[in-house]
Amino acid sequence: MNEHDSERIAGMLESMGYKPTTLDAALKGKVDVFAINTCAVRENAANKLYGHLGQLATQKRLNPKMQIAVGGCLAQKDKEQMVMRAPWVDVVFGTHNLHGLPELLKEAAKTSKAQVEILPQLVQFPSTLQAVRKTNYSAWVSISMGCNNSCTFCIVPLLRGRERDRRPDEILAEVKHAVKNGASEVILLGQNVNSYGTEFGDRNAFAKLLRACGELESSGLKRVRFTSPHPAAFTDVVLSAMSETNNVMPNLHMPLQSGSDRILRLMRRSYRASSFLKTLEKVRNLIPEVAITTDIIVGFPDETDEDFEKTLEVVKEAQFSSAYTFQYSIRPGTVAANMPNQIPKDVVQHRFEKLLKIQEEITLSGQKAQLGKTVSVMISAHQHRKDDLNGRLSGISEDGRLVHINTSGLNAKPGEIVQVNIISATPYYLVADVV
Repeated sequence: MNEHDSERIAGMLESMGYKPTTLDAALKGKVDVFAINTCAVRENAANKLYGHLGQLATQKRLNPKMQIAVGGCLAQKDKEQMVMRAPWVDVVFGTHNLHGLPELLKEAAKTSKAQVEILPQLVQFPSTLQAVRKTNYSAWVSISMGCNNSCTFCIVPLLRGRERDRRPDEILAEVKHAVKNGASEVILLGQNVNSYGTEFGDRNAFAKLLRACGELESSGLKRVRFTSPHPAAFTDVVLSAMSETNNVMPNLHMPLQSGSDRILRLMRRSYRASSFLKTLEKVRNLIPEVAITTDIIVGFPDETDEDFEKTLEVVKEAQFSSAYTFQYSIRPGTVAANMPNQIPKDVVQHRFEKLLKIQEEITLSGQKAQLGKTVSVMISAHQHRKDDLNGRLSGISEDGRLVHINTSGLNAKPGEIVQVNIISATPYYLVADVV
């Protein structure tokens, strides 16, 4: 979602006449505008931000005309602190007013004073702004912003506000425009995509949206993905739309967070471990080839060894294809930040490593189950990071797995779909030959 916002920030800057440059040039002060889009979900994001701003202070002294703009969730949360800690910043803007960046930059240049503008609620969906997309073949499309849930660990509702839904015709118009401009894949974005439609009174709006995207397959929309649903709101209507729509991929991200019902209650997550597992069972019954990923938080306040063991039990039963595992991070302003019995760092680290080891074994087992299969892979890039992968093409399978392909003279471009045979597996990627 933040990267999607960054595409819009880049689009606005290019519409003002700016051109992109390298990070190396930026850190040498050889730029006119340095824009940073921030996240507030994890504590280390703040540490990284102020580290970058410290580096830029020297460059700002060497090039006083360089403008520094900081936006996004962390900017919205820490606006006063940011101006105090980094007075050389020219513009601070929030998640609700990305559209205001051009005017704020102009005003800062005119007055030589920092411009801070944080709006309390969304004025204009970022998706309506010009974008410089990361790729031409794959497009993020925002269907909603904000969240109506009140998870005790999450800072997002405090910063992005309550859920605001775009109207279906606006979303489909953006999808069609992306396809017309070369996109063969779209990823629908929302803090809780399967509650989409709440604002305008249609509980089945997300399922209808998936089916409407399915009707665009003949126009070139080959793949549809979405993130993220909430386990408590993942209805049979959505599941049916997912299973019956040919271009909706068999790839589902379903955040667990904890396998302990007691901790789920403390988190204010409105489902329990048994209902979560039943949902996964229904998904797999209808979509046998589905790959399910998840989020898990380790070391939530008052988490006991018994609570953690219950999480491990669910992980073993769920057989996630992969998991984004996080050590609990205190976020000031959330309910959990003031809960008693915060878990010592060494205990959290030990649990985290144990979970990681178990999940890696499960992931590798799932990867090895792909050996010998013929799968469709959408080419994403050339792979040059490791010597043993040089010259290979990389891509994503229908179920979301990373695949490196032995090219054997294959001349495929990003966005093209090729059939491959899986010949080897690691926990992080598969290797394949072209069929």
